[in-house]
Amino acid sequence: MSFDLAALARAVAAHGPVVRVVVAEARGSAPREPGASMTVWAHGFDGTIGGGALEFEALAEARRRLPGGVDGAGHYPLGPALAQCCGGAATLAYERWDDARLRTLPEGPLFARPLGPASAPPLAIARALRDARGGAPGLTYVPGDPPWLAEPMAPSLTPLWIWGAGHVGRALVRVFEGLPFDLTWIDAGADRFPDPIPRHARALPVPDPADATGLAPAQAAHLVLTYSHALDLEICHRLMMRGDFARLGLIGSGSKSARFRARLRALGHDETTVSRLECPIGLAGSAGLRGGKAPAEIAVSVAADHLQWRASRGVARRSEEAL
Repeated sequence: MSFDLAALARAVAAHGPVVRVVVAEARGSAPREPGASMTVWAHGFDGTIGGGALEFEALAEARRRLPGGVDGAGHYPLGPALAQCCGGAATLAYERWDDARLRTLPEGPLFARPLGPASAPPLAIARALRDARGGAPGLTYVPGDPPWLAEPMAPSLTPLWIWGAGHVGRALVRVFEGLPFDLTWIDAGADRFPDPIPRHARALPVPDPADATGLAPAQAAHLVLTYSHALDLEICHRLMMRGDFARLGLIGSGSKSARFRARLRALGHDETTVSRLECPIGLAGSAGLRGGKAPAEIAVSVAADHLQWRASRGVARRSEEAL
């Protein structure tokens, strides 16, 4: 999650002053993760921090702060007081925003500020600001008087390249809207894509789509599902020659998987590289089960699989950082 300046600016332009509510900290079982946010104005709001009694309480508190209240934070045990049985606790940050304040927003990869009167940043915030210059920053919350909050200014999105704009490709792009992936969508011509192209996807028409394999960033995930098995094979071959992909999925049956693996071995790829090909794709494919074949069913299965994979990568990364 990140500080969405564009969305906040749109809300202020449409509704005047707003209060932004952010999950600064979550412990135990909580409805949303740190960084989840909603923007509240007098007669409406956008976003969610998890719904239920916690969100109802947060909406009321945000509107109490709307006429000119100061920034601050509130701690909410998710127990009997809120008629919830989650068993965890959440700390919510409240900040009032208007045109004047938006103009004072500093530049940089990490937005760090006190939730109250100005004060020197605590050590954890200073360290987060330093580390943000060398990589993708995360959210940092430090309780205190006042508490401090630091949020990344750009979302942490996983690059996902979808090769093919047919029925399944279109279903995939629809399902991935709003998920933490940066979509690049490749096919042989502009006429292969829908009009309009969904704004969360970047279309890349290339006469020979395999030529675009060199443009993909390292550690991207790929889903190959073009109109041609020969083109599918060439794309897989070129991506394997690079070898720096995070995932390589190919739509198809078990028999297609066997044929492609044999052809890729014949093209010179070793068993370790060929074994990285995922075919069939999606939750059903990874479990060796028969799944639905409708484009929407495939897309839902693939999106769920990629969300699980992305979450597992985050757990592994945090474990490495803790060592």
